[in-house]
Amino acid sequence: MTSLSAYLSHMLRAEWIRSFFLVKTKPLTKPAYFMDYPIDTGKRCTHCFSCMMICPVPDAISVLMVGETEGEDIWKPVLYQGHCIRCGLCVEICPERVLASGDIIERVRQDSTYMQSTFHILVNEGKCAGCGTCSIACPVNKEIDPILASKGTTTSDEVIMRVKAGVMRVLHEEKCTGCKTCVLHCSYQAMDVARVIECLQYESDDETSATNEGG
Repeated sequence: MTSLSAYLSHMLRAEWIRSFFLVKTKPLTKPAYFMDYPIDTGKRCTHCFSCMMICPVPDAISVLMVGETEGEDIWKPVLYQGHCIRCGLCVEICPERVLASGDIIERVRQDSTYMQSTFHILVNEGKCAGCGTCSIACPVNKEIDPILASKGTTTSDEVIMRVKAGVMRVLHEEKCTGCKTCVLHCSYQAMDVARVIECLQYESDDETSATNEGG
């Protein structure tokens, strides 16, 4: 009982009550290196789909989508925070610096680094039905051959891939942006796109170019 009385007498002191209810903590400030959810910098998106391609989340399509604004010829990335792991890779790979998070862009500029990507389109001929859906869905194919979007067929050998003699043929793998639209539209799960990412550094002669690229 004595100990309880001592406790109460200590806790009910005006000084303690005042300090408890009027306590002030130091304002929370995020360090420069803190990677928050990527934000749009307002710079023009060229819809290269690099941000979607490099996203490490298995179902990347649900994390970051690059789409065209309805009624306007303006593309922009839309981030769905629920699945984003804040790795910052989409910020680092964007050549136009459309996205930002923490001091990633500044560190890339200081280190003169850049990312180089290549893609390998894989067609499982055992599953492929030669329907051409992947070729029609491919956004790069549509840009190369606008007729493809309206008629659903193409005879151009400049597209990334098309059906030839009833079989899907990959013609220009180097034009692939890695968006995996073909994979998502294949009803037979016969398509896959493998990506290879290299983080490189500009040589001394190119450091000025790296700085200019960073904005």
